[in-house]
Order: sequence, then C-alpha cells, then structure tokens
Amino acid sequence: MSESATVLVVDCDQRARSLVAAQTARLGLDCNAVESSEVALTTVQADEPVLAVIAVELPGLNGLGLLQALQERFENLPVILISSKHVDGVGRAAGLLLGADDYLAKPLDPAELLARMRRSLGRAVRSLEKARREDPSSHTDDLSRREREILLLLAEGRTEMEIAGGLVLSPKTVATHIQNVLRKLGVHSRTQAVAAAYRDGLVETAKR
Repeated sequence: MSESATVLVVDCDQRARSLVAAQTARLGLDCNAVESSEVALTTVQADEPVLAVIAVELPGLNGLGLLQALQERFENLPVILISSKHVDGVGRAAGLLLGADDYLAKPLDPAELLARMRRSLGRAVRSLEKARREDPSSHTDDLSRREREILLLLAEGRTEMEIAGGLVLSPKTVATHIQNVLRKLGVHSRTQAVAAAYRDGLVETAKR
C-alpha cells in the first residue's frame, strides 16, 4: 500500500471514531474519521480509502445507504459495518447481503476490531493479486510516459486537482489518463493501481 493509504471511519459516536482511529494507527495507516455519510462522500472524492468502517446508525443517509454509495464509486472497497442496534441475525444478514465485508456489534472490542480490519485488508490485497494472475497482460509496462507519471503522483497521495495543476493539464484530461491507467492495469480503483505500481517496482524505481 502507498504511504497515504487511508481508512475511512464514519460514526456519529466520538468514542467509536477514536477507538477505530487508534486501531488504524496500529496498522500504520492514516484515518479519516467523520460524523455523517454526507461528509464521507465529500471527503472520499479527494482521499480514496483502502478500507471503510461504517456505523449503521447515522444521521441522514444511514450506513447501509452509504455502503451502497461507496460500492458504486469503489467496486472492491472492503467495508466493515458496526451497529449498536441491528445486531441480530437479520440485521447482520442484511448488511452482508448488501456487500459488507464484515459486521461487528458495539461496544467494539479493540483486539477483535484490529483483527477484523487486518483480515478485510488482507482479502482486498488477495483479490487484487488474483485479478493480476487471471489477467497477466495487465502490467505497468503497458502505460504511456504520461500515464506512468500520473500513477507515480497518485502513489505520492496527490489528488486529481493537484496533479492537474502540477502537470498543467485540465482535471478532465487527468481523469481520462487515470481511467486509462485503471483499464490497462485491469484494476477497479486508484488504490489498486497504486498497489500494482508498488508490486511491479515502478514506485521504487522512480525513487532511486
């Protein structure tokens, strides 16, 4: 994962946000902790997460709605749902059927939460590796010079707007290049593209 890998935490409970943030730090990842779905959907436009931990009980758009919205934007983003009310079999089944990677009941146990987060992140990495094995033609060598340049900037944690400004390109042009990078690498998100760049040695080569 890149140095800017971020876990999105969405919960209106400050104590829960702090607990998840503490476990995120133990994983060596950054944490973006917000109180509502609306704020979450705004922040992920500039900071694509590698994992999301979402409370089912949220003001406005609830956690299940946010789960679906994130799935539309990031196809393979692992999501852990947490709940203090819908913790019976029916509630858990509903969350899992909608695509959640895991479902935990509050109050959260820090050790269990950390283990579940590690497992979800591991699944995401294995899914990417499987996709690469099934499509060996997808490789960073297929990228153009400009596409490789933009991929390296993504690996540094730059946003589309920052890349556009630095390369003197329009945001639309940068977005098109990013879509070409995803297509050529056979991945579905920018985080997966950055992971592919690290795995293929593109980022390390550029830093030497």
